[in-house]
Amino acid sequence: PVVTENKENVENKAEEKVEIYAPISGEAIPVSEVKDAVFSSESMGKGIGIIPSDGKVYAPIDGTLDAVFPTGHMYGMTDKNGNEVMIHIGIDTVKLDGKGFKTKVAQGDTVKKGDLLCEFDKKLIEKEGYDTTVIFICTDVEKEVEIKVGKKKALEDVAFEIVNKK
Repeated sequence: PVVTENKENVENKAEEKVEIYAPISGEAIPVSEVKDAVFSSESMGKGIGIIPSDGKVYAPIDGTLDAVFPTGHMYGMTDKNGNEVMIHIGIDTVKLDGKGFKTKVAQGDTVKKGDLLCEFDKKLIEKEGYDTTVIFICTDVEKEVEIKVGKKKALEDVAFEIVNKK
């Protein structure tokens, strides 16, 4: 028998890199350097920590909010291609029970890149003794993630690229 490879199969072997932009402005470090063992171990996924310069967190992708914690410190999203990202504001900030956080969205909402997800009071959180580093990761641990460290401007600078094997 003659084996022919149709165009679709050829494309399936390619890789597609999806650029995911920073959800907040600040200085990006590898997530492995974040002062939280759960995240720094990369067991939750690969990505970056952003030492925030302000308190505004934006949707980094068009997608659906799969998780919006009532405390306002954590957001999980999925885009139309199944790329999953998580934004976790601060370390141990769940203990603040919502103090200092203003959530602008609800679980199940569909958002566009650039929509404001949350505002947080950076000074208040620091005064309460918490690290305000924003942890931003791809939660699909099977995917290859290429991180981009350094100064970030929200929605303008790439935080990481998710490599999707087709």
